[in-house]
Amino acid sequence: MAKVCSINRNEKRKKLTKRDAAKRAKLKAIIMDRDLPVEERFAVSLKLAAMPRNGAQIRVRNRCELTGRPRSFHGKFSLSRIMLRKLASEGQLPGVVKSSW
Repeated sequence: MAKVCSINRNEKRKKLTKRDAAKRAKLKAIIMDRDLPVEERFAVSLKLAAMPRNGAQIRVRNRCELTGRPRSFHGKFSLSRIMLRKLASEGQLPGVVKSSW
């Protein structure tokens, strides 16, 4: 089980990311627009840099929904490999069957 503070910090980052997503996308679009003057694009890039870092999508860590484990995350089920194997063995995951050949 992961530390509760790590899980809470990640949840806070998710919330900030959701809140700032539109503004960040708008600023990035302006920065990438080559038709605008360099000075204007540079000023907008300073605005983007001044925004809170925890509002960036890259700062969010994928974690297991059950245990909070940050490593070996399986995106389709939002579970770590350990919980994925345990639940699949118990038959709790629909459509997942043990392979044999």
